[in-house]
Amino acid sequence: MGKGKILFVNQEIVPYTDESEQGILGRYLPAKLQEMGREIRVFMPKFDSISDRKHQLHEVIRLSGMNLIVNNCDHQLIIKVGSIPTARMQVYFIDNDEYFVRRAAAKEPDGTLGGDTDERLLFFGRGTLEAVRKLAWKPHLINYMGWFSALIPFYLRRINKENAFYSGTKMVITLTADRFEGTLGDDLERKMKTDGATAKDLRLYGENDYRGLMKAAITYSQGVIVGSADADPELVAFAKENKRNVLDFCPDRDEFYARINKFYDTIIGKID
Repeated sequence: MGKGKILFVNQEIVPYTDESEQGILGRYLPAKLQEMGREIRVFMPKFDSISDRKHQLHEVIRLSGMNLIVNNCDHQLIIKVGSIPTARMQVYFIDNDEYFVRRAAAKEPDGTLGGDTDERLLFFGRGTLEAVRKLAWKPHLINYMGWFSALIPFYLRRINKENAFYSGTKMVITLTADRFEGTLGDDLERKMKTDGATAKDLRLYGENDYRGLMKAAITYSQGVIVGSADADPELVAFAKENKRNVLDFCPDRDEFYARINKFYDTIIGKID
C-alpha cells in the first residue's frame, strides 16, 4: 500500500501565504507524502495577496474557462499553477475576478467575513473538484484543510450524483486552529439548494457558524486528522463521538507525517 493518489485542498500553503501552523502543514505534508511514493495534486485559493509575478504563476488554459453558476449567476473558473522548486511540487490555484481579485485572504483585513464569503466557499469547493475532473486525475482520497475548503464534501456528493468520476474517493478533514467569528449569512441554505443540496444536506449545514460548518464536513468525511494542539476540542470530541477514524496530533513533524501516511492507508483500504 502507500501508493494511492492524494488530493490536498488547503486554505494556506507557505510560501504563498504567511507562515502559520496550517501553512507549514500545507507546504510540507504533501511534499513528504510525495517522497514516500504517493501521487499528489495540491489546490488552494488564489487570494489576491499571492503575486503571480513573484511566484511565477501562469494560467492553465486547458483547465480554465468553465463557467460555474453560483447564486444563479455565471462566474468564470480560472486555474493557475505554480511550483515550489525546493519541494518539486506543483500547486494549482482556483481564481475568479469577482471572488478573489482584491481579496487578500479568506477574511477581510479587519478579521470579519465578507458578505459573499458563502459564495466564495461554494465557488472554491466546486471549482476545485471540477478542475481535478478536467485533469482526468481521480484521487483515492481527498485531504482538505481549513474552513475555506469545508464545502468540498457537499460538492463531492453532488458531482457523484451527476457523474461517477469520484466514485470510491474517500475524504479526510484536517482540523487546525483556524476559525472565524460570526456566520456565513442567512442565505447559504437557499444558495446550496439552488446548487443541488438535498434536505439532508441542508439539515447538516443549518448552523453556518464555524463549528456548524466543520461539523457538517466531519459528518461527510471518513477520517479526521487533528493537525494542531490548538484544534477546537469540541470538534475533536464530535468526531470521536460520531465514530470517525481520528488521528490525534503529534508534535514531532516527521513522526506525524509517517503516521498520516499510514492513516491514509487505513481510510483508503485496498487499492485495486
